[in-house]
Amino acid sequence: MSIFDEDVPKKNETGKVIVGEDLSSLSEDELTERISALSEEINRTQRELEQRGTIRDAANSVFQ
Repeated sequence: MSIFDEDVPKKNETGKVIVGEDLSSLSEDELTERISALSEEINRTQRELEQRGTIRDAANSVFQ
């Protein structure tokens, strides 16, 4: 172990996307995977928002 090991950026071993993460050390393939993961998360979040809107609209129609 070198005294300079702490200066080497560590790869994200969990596979999770970290917002604000330094992208300079990622390969093109890793960047493509990151875009895919972020797109999937955006879609999941949009579906949840739509479901909540549907539930809210149903609740509003019952209480009005």
